[in-house]
Amino acid sequence: MSLNQPTSFQPTCHQQTWTTERVELLKLRFAEGLSCREIAADIGVSRNAVIGKISRLNLTRDKGRTQTLRQKDTPSRPKASARLRQLLIKVVPLEAEPYVEAEPIHNGHTCSLFELSKETCRWPISTPGAEDFCFCGNPPVEGLPYCAGHSRLAYRVAVVR
Repeated sequence: MSLNQPTSFQPTCHQQTWTTERVELLKLRFAEGLSCREIAADIGVSRNAVIGKISRLNLTRDKGRTQTLRQKDTPSRPKASARLRQLLIKVVPLEAEPYVEAEPIHNGHTCSLFELSKETCRWPISTPGAEDFCFCGNPPVEGLPYCAGHSRLAYRVAVVR
């Protein structure tokens, strides 16, 4: 069989994905600041097709302009990182504490995986699969999965000098 001869399983008509109208819609929606997912849903192609076409057209976004467009569309609310930072400020001091050599954390309330809840510290102790493996089990800091001692280990504040 020759490669140039049509076979019964080859499509006889080729449907073009990127028509002139779709390309113009893509450019317009891209300039409006829509995401690739939103553009794809709007013009009826896949997200990957939109990403590929944007790349082939060498379209780029002005990062400052896109952010200002998005900020106008969404209501202002504190970001998750800001909320986490506020919780960490309660637990971890802002000034660097002198390093205490292997300060022990009292683990008198150890628990198994099945005993974990929102009221227990989820810090793993020992190696998973080992016979002595368990979780800390102490009461956690409000809004965090770990007790105060393990939160200091998990969330370290960078000291800016």
